[in-house]
Amino acid sequence: MPTYVYETIDSNGNGTGECFEVIQAMSEDALTKHPETGKPVRRVPQVPNIAGKWSEMKAKSQLSNKNLDRMGMTRYEKRGDGYYEKTAGKGPNTIHRPPD
Repeated sequence: MPTYVYETIDSNGNGTGECFEVIQAMSEDALTKHPETGKPVRRVPQVPNIAGKWSEMKAKSQLSNKNLDRMGMTRYEKRGDGYYEKTAGKGPNTIHRPPD
């Protein structure tokens, strides 16, 4: 269910800046009064959060170890000073650079 943002309004219909969120079904009517205080409210339009091609959620899945391995790439993660361990792909299991 979506989360809607509401703002309390004064007697002139102007927003007061006091906002709150409510999780509601899309089929439910918009609130007209604050559920706790009873003050008049209006729903504030919000931009939807959609996981598109360049979103952070999509980037995380594209950089997953499974996806990198599938694309023939190798990923190493740092495990210590000059020591890296393979987490995806082909190649040596570890890379270690001796201290200078």
